[in-house]
Amino acid sequence: MPPLVRVARYKAAVRFDDRFIEELKARLRPSDIIGRTVKLKRQGREYVGLSPFSKEKSPSFFVNDDKGFFHDFSSGKHGDVISFLQETERLSFVEAVQRLAGEAGMALPAEDPQAAEREQKRQGLNDWMDLAQKWFAANLRRSPGKAAREYLEKRGLPEDQWERFGLGYAPNDREGLKNALIQRGARPGDLVEAGLLISPEGGGQPYDRFRDRLMFPILDARGRIVSFGGRAMNPDDRAKYLNGPESPLFHKGATLYGLPEARRILGAESKGEQGIVVVEGYMDVIACQRAGIPAVAPMGTALTEEQMERLWRVSSEPVLCFDGDAAGRRAAYRAIDRALPQLKAGRSFRFALLEGGKDPDDILRDQGAPALRQALTLTKPFAEVLFQKEAEAEQLDTPERRAGFKGRLRQQASTIQDKDLAEQYRRELFDRFDGLFPSRAAPRPAQGQGGQGGRRWGGPPPVLGQTAEGAQAMQSLSRSIEPVAAALAHGAIDDPERMDDHLEAIAAHGFGDPSLDGLAQEMVRLRFSGQDLDSAALRRHLAQSGHDVLMREVEKAAAKSGAPFLAADKPLGETRIRWSQAFDALTRVAALEDALSSARGVPGQDEAFRRLKAERDALRRAIKTGEIWEDSAGS
Repeated sequence: MPPLVRVARYKAAVRFDDRFIEELKARLRPSDIIGRTVKLKRQGREYVGLSPFSKEKSPSFFVNDDKGFFHDFSSGKHGDVISFLQETERLSFVEAVQRLAGEAGMALPAEDPQAAEREQKRQGLNDWMDLAQKWFAANLRRSPGKAAREYLEKRGLPEDQWERFGLGYAPNDREGLKNALIQRGARPGDLVEAGLLISPEGGGQPYDRFRDRLMFPILDARGRIVSFGGRAMNPDDRAKYLNGPESPLFHKGATLYGLPEARRILGAESKGEQGIVVVEGYMDVIACQRAGIPAVAPMGTALTEEQMERLWRVSSEPVLCFDGDAAGRRAAYRAIDRALPQLKAGRSFRFALLEGGKDPDDILRDQGAPALRQALTLTKPFAEVLFQKEAEAEQLDTPERRAGFKGRLRQQASTIQDKDLAEQYRRELFDRFDGLFPSRAAPRPAQGQGGQGGRRWGGPPPVLGQTAEGAQAMQSLSRSIEPVAAALAHGAIDDPERMDDHLEAIAAHGFGDPSLDGLAQEMVRLRFSGQDLDSAALRRHLAQSGHDVLMREVEKAAAKSGAPFLAADKPLGETRIRWSQAFDALTRVAALEDALSSARGVPGQDEAFRRLKAERDALRRAIKTGEIWEDSAGS
């Protein structure tokens, strides 16, 4: 018979499945529950207080609501709200869950004899998995495990780390594990159901699934062994890595290798901002965790939505780590496609693309733990890698291909289900597009002449008003500044936050009139510098840098534009939207100018040239006549 199941654990499992427990913890804030016992004080993203488990004068007890745990550095205790009540009030697991369910307004699941029977069955399978792991671990140290031991030595994993990660060896014997567990009372059918044995399709006796393999136990979120992964010792084996099959214990699409240990590391590092890292293989997870990095790996496939949800429960922005070669980039791009619809505010990914064809295990062995930690801090944001993915999809050497590129960016942003975030991504991706494909530089107007309404693509001009020639030119400036460009500049001065979604585009292109380039550059510089300037402070800075006369002329020219975002009686949110629409329109004109310049005189591009020219001319007329404001009002 299998080992006896502890009564309390069995009853708890019968009453509350994993889904119920996860929902319960999601409804409660640990700081609220724990704060009734421990006086907590906010410290950054966490709460800190004196340990309830030991006497101390300096607080070393931390609670993290985002990650759903507490960690006590004085005693080493770590857990969630359930284990906290068990520790501090000596409640059983069932009693703690019952109390918290009442606070969360969750009805307790009804007793289900069939569910109880299934859970009892599951617990029995778990016990056989535990015994299988002990058998594999013992064989690693016996004579049949010599090749596996040599492999671990070659990979730089010392013997004192084998037990930490539960490593073992499955001998090259069709019935070695089977016989060992049957002697302990197992039934072959149960071992087949657990994924430890294979039952031949044509009939016959079951035999061991794993043979001549280095064995890695796979644990669920609660630390129970649910399956195994095995690395072949024979280089000619068709499957280098082999995972156990789907079973009552193991659903590979919802499981992350190394998650319990990664959570422990996160708890020990709770005073920092370290997030969880996703790598590609078992040995990479082990390498990272040995270096103090909370790492996990999917089960040999691309991340699933269920795995992403598990990652976001412990880290708002996990790092996806891939090799920097072509295969690694393809894997990163597959992750983007699957993750994009799931993104929300405060729920994203970053990417670490390791250079030199090295994986985390290579870096740890060759350069040490500090180098590995440093490599995993060099990350790129999700939007940057998404843009890179679409830019690499095809050559961007014609207007049609560039238009297709921009269309793909728009489509990718639209797949984000969170509409506010989708709009932010659209703006971010389009700004990157404008930075990649600036218009050709236009000739600078002669001194004393204003701009002719063209966009600025060259370097910034001298600030007018600082020289005698500039003062003379300023006399005619208000007559020559393009009114819509002046309105954009004036609107940005009145409300500097309007620029925040367009800073890169403004830095590259200005406000649409060459005479405003210096002003635009100074405004962007101040915004990028991190100074949180309101309108009055911005005006003072601009005046001190020699733009005082220009600002007055901008205000005069802007008054002729009819721009609705300058109206004092309009709500702030509406005026910001109108300002962005006008800026996007001028950006579109510039992009069309660039496309026309590329298509002009190119064989076979006549039709494309006419189409682009018609769109540019229509948009220019709308800006000049004020129709642009009618369009934005109706959008």
